[in-house]
Amino acid sequence: MQIKSQALSLGFDACGFAAAALVDDEAEARYDRWLEQGHNGCMQWAAGHRDLRRDPSLLLDGAKTVISLALNYYPAQFQPAETLRVAYYAYGRDYHEVMREKLSELSDFIEQITSCPTRPCVDSAPIRERYWAQQSGLGFIGRNDCLILPGKGSFFFLGEIVTTAQLPPDEPCTMTCGSCGKCIESCPSGALRENGAADASRCLSCLLIENHDEDLPSWVSEVIGNRVVGCDECQLCCPHNAHAVATTIDDFDPTEAVMTLTRERVEQMTGGEFKRTFAHSAILRLRYKTLLRNARLAVIDEKTCK
Repeated sequence: MQIKSQALSLGFDACGFAAAALVDDEAEARYDRWLEQGHNGCMQWAAGHRDLRRDPSLLLDGAKTVISLALNYYPAQFQPAETLRVAYYAYGRDYHEVMREKLSELSDFIEQITSCPTRPCVDSAPIRERYWAQQSGLGFIGRNDCLILPGKGSFFFLGEIVTTAQLPPDEPCTMTCGSCGKCIESCPSGALRENGAADASRCLSCLLIENHDEDLPSWVSEVIGNRVVGCDECQLCCPHNAHAVATTIDDFDPTEAVMTLTRERVEQMTGGEFKRTFAHSAILRLRYKTLLRNARLAVIDEKTCK
């Protein structure tokens, strides 16, 4: 298939197709329960655009296919032990920019060979990324709530292209984590539930990135370690990531600012310097006051720097 070959040539690691139908009732019910239980925490945006999240045809009139794509971001180089810890996804250039460029290039190619309109979607669009990736055969949603690509792991960005082109759907991935519960045991804040749901109100990644309150819950100081941007614990302990291969995307190489990030460096920054330093980084999402708050709570722990 030309589209899949082109996707691989652009640097994507996986590409799959699914029919653009309504999200199935079971998945929709799980999402409803997640919201009803308040497990979206401070991510109030997760409760919005429910109609768009369920029906991809509302994202593009006449949509026939959802194309799911995965892009590896596992680093080849890690932060030194003395730095404040940044989750791998934010090591390099903002993935929104990188994914948007690659998705747009692939979309142009699809329109050229099919004469059908397309709509590229990064995670800022209201689309159920992991659901469609599973439906497209890329992988399965693990007990850590991440999309796991069999044989490759979970350190992948996801993106979608909705198109009116009728493409042959791939078989959905039916694998599961089985009885493995290492992510649940390893989660420092107890955010992962036995039923596979993730409670964002207790997730360090959510709290450190999405919560911009002046103060975090008091228990955070007991489990934050040296983390200031996100938390990769549920992925680092996952057996599927035991043989993760480093990304070949140069844009995801760690920046100097990430490799030298210390509390002293953060405290010496001004708001303007923060914006300049992280202008093309996902870290910019935090805002300076949020990064400063996190840095003052963090405790250096060499054991958690990889």
